[in-house]
Amino acid sequence: MTELQQRQAVALRTSRARSLLRLSRPQQWHKATMLYAAPAAAGVVDQPNALLKATIAAVAFTLLSIAVYALNDVRDTPDDRRHPTKQHRPIASGALSPRAATVWAIVTAAAGLAVLTQLGPSTCALGAAYLVTQLLYVYGLKHIAVVDVVAVALGFVLRAAAGATATGVPVSNWFLVVSLFGALFLVAGKRRAERGASTADARTRPVLAAYTSAWLDQLTTVALLGTCLSYGLWAFQYLGDDVYRQLLTVSFLPFLTGLLRYGFLVSTGRGELPEHELFRDRVLVIAGLSWAALVGAGLYLA
Repeated sequence: MTELQQRQAVALRTSRARSLLRLSRPQQWHKATMLYAAPAAAGVVDQPNALLKATIAAVAFTLLSIAVYALNDVRDTPDDRRHPTKQHRPIASGALSPRAATVWAIVTAAAGLAVLTQLGPSTCALGAAYLVTQLLYVYGLKHIAVVDVVAVALGFVLRAAAGATATGVPVSNWFLVVSLFGALFLVAGKRRAERGASTADARTRPVLAAYTSAWLDQLTTVALLGTCLSYGLWAFQYLGDDVYRQLLTVSFLPFLTGLLRYGFLVSTGRGELPEHELFRDRVLVIAGLSWAALVGAGLYLA
């Protein structure tokens, strides 16, 4: 092999690696932080063993999500090629073949499930349930109004529950309810922004046209109310306890402020990328940091 051929081979491997990385959507990997929520709420995330198990579970669920992203892009290739921005995705642009993406999905899914087997049958079962639910979403549920929203929210709840089983902490009913309504709140805001942001999205994703602004507003309101009430019931159970525990009660104020602020941003047409809004808006950042400080002190200083 000549030097030129060697350079071309290296460039091809580098290009393929970059395409696989883009296909894996690293900008979405932050969702795995849900695996730390249960041990954090239980006050054990500062323990090395719990932190290690939560991290292993987070890595496993990230691998499972990569498999889902890859198969989703394979499934949506024809639609993506008609979209002004999604046409640049690795498969739609031709940088990566559907076959290579499918193999990548199989490898990452198998790796994720293999890792979860080290964390016990319950966590492995939740991982399998997550994978099945998201694949059903990719291959049909995403086109059914209402069901698509519930399926996405369920993915967050399964992550949260897996964080609990992986670290051996009890799963609080209030914790799961907050996770469900909080996820629904974010998904409702995302759908509302997607519906009004681009006609291209409506053409390539017909389910968006099935939603009315009034119904999405209702869903946002219901999810906001459910999140506030369930979190409030959890937080106010500590009223009258140790002085540090009462900080959990105080944390309801920045929590409510953050939710109301995000709801306001959604009403102005923002929310298509929740992860961007959460860190771009100054009020949300201050409310989030205040909430985290109060909850951290209430759980770990008591």
